[in-house]
Parts: sequence; structure tokens; C-alpha cells
Amino acid sequence: MSETPQPKLKLTEVSRLFESNLALAPTSISINEGEFICVVGPSGCGKSTMFNIIAGVLQPSSGTVEVDGQDITGRAGQVGYMLQKDLLLPWRTVLDNICLGSILHGKASKKEREAGVELAERYGLGDFINHYPAALSGGMRQRVALMRTLAMHRDVLLLDEPFGALDSMTRMAMQQWLLSVWKAEKRTVVFVTHDIDEAIFLADRVVVMSPRPGRIRDILAVNLARPRGRDVYTAPEFLQLKDQIMTYVYDEKDSSDAA
Repeated sequence: MSETPQPKLKLTEVSRLFESNLALAPTSISINEGEFICVVGPSGCGKSTMFNIIAGVLQPSSGTVEVDGQDITGRAGQVGYMLQKDLLLPWRTVLDNICLGSILHGKASKKEREAGVELAERYGLGDFINHYPAALSGGMRQRVALMRTLAMHRDVLLLDEPFGALDSMTRMAMQQWLLSVWKAEKRTVVFVTHDIDEAIFLADRVVVMSPRPGRIRDILAVNLARPRGRDVYTAPEFLQLKDQIMTYVYDEKDSSDAA
């Protein structure tokens, strides 16, 4: 009998109280190496709280966070973290923004800058490495922000609604682009979104959270073959899964309980 592989990321009974308010109820989840997990739920369901705990910038009230079996609870810098806003430095070039992590730790070495150039070239921004953020479109800025996250060399990437501010056409293009990056880089991705279609299109599994106090209501496998094209949106399996998630998210009982 083969042994069950050790999870890449594991949360065990993680919770968070803000004064007397329980923002995140005890939450446990195991995520395997190379998985793409999407987290959906209504506003105030604890998604950002959970992300900040995983990232180590917020101490949980209880529970532990592990990566590769190592306790990283409360330790920042152990995972890559990308927010919805690209937060590019306008006075720095594309290359400097990609290498920002190294620059902030002292100085980007020649090897690190060469790696930044290689990332930009690999993912379609090789002609823009000396441009400044003001010259880039919204989608291009998000690409730079993701490359900056990749350049931190962390196996686990937390992406907090990175495409939320983009128009629908750019968003769809960025979803396809992200999947190509994920396939090439073989990272473990946890992706927060309010867009149920986006979650199903991207994910191996969708984590559905309930209103405050935030908790995991269900974890649903997305059994749709990859690579996924636009036709997946009309597949019966896609529509059935979307209906199930919407039922969870907009459940009247949960809404009244949270009131």
C-alpha cells in the first residue's frame, strides 16, 4: 500500500478572533503539491483573514499552518502573496519591479536580474523590461506583479483576487495566461475570487466558505479535463457545479445566521 503524500500546505484548526468577534472559525484543509485551489464565498466570510494567517502577517488565535510538514505559523515570507492591487513602484522599471524582493533585501545580483529578464521574456514582457508601470496596460501590470511573486521562489502562491479590477476580456486572457504559468512553474496556488465562473475554470478544487464566522462549508472537486477552453463554460459538469456553489453562497439560512 502506497503512503499518502505529505500535503504541501496544511491548516489545522486555524481560527481568528478580533476582540470578541470570531472572523474565522476553526478551519482545517490540506492542499497537495501542485494543486490549484480556488476559494469563494460572500464578503466577510474570512477569506482575507485566512490568507493573512497563511502568509504569516496575522497570528491565528488558535491552530497551525504547515508547509511541507514544517510549522510556519506567524512567520512571514514563507509563501508568495499577491494582492488585487499590483502595487508596482511607479519610479522603478518592469525589471526592477520583478526583482523587487531582492532589491528590498539589499541588492539584486546579476544572476537575479538575469532571472528576472528570463521571466519577462518567457511570459511575454521581454520587450518591456525597461519600461515604467505607467506605460503598461492593466493586464500587463498584473503580469509583472505575478512575476515579482514568482521571483521570490516560494512553492506556495497566494493570489488574492488578482484579476478583480480587470475588464472581462482582459480577465479571461489573464486566466488562460495564469494557467499556462502554473503548468510551467509547477507551483501550488491558492486563489481567492468572488467570481464563481473564474473559480471553476481555474481550479482543481473549489473551497466554498460561509458567512461570518467564516468556515469551510464544502470542498468541491472540479472534474473537467485540462487544458480548458471557452467551451467549458457550457459543459453540463460546469453548470451543475456552478449551481451547487451558488446555492451554498446565497443560501438564505446562512445569510440569516450571519445577520
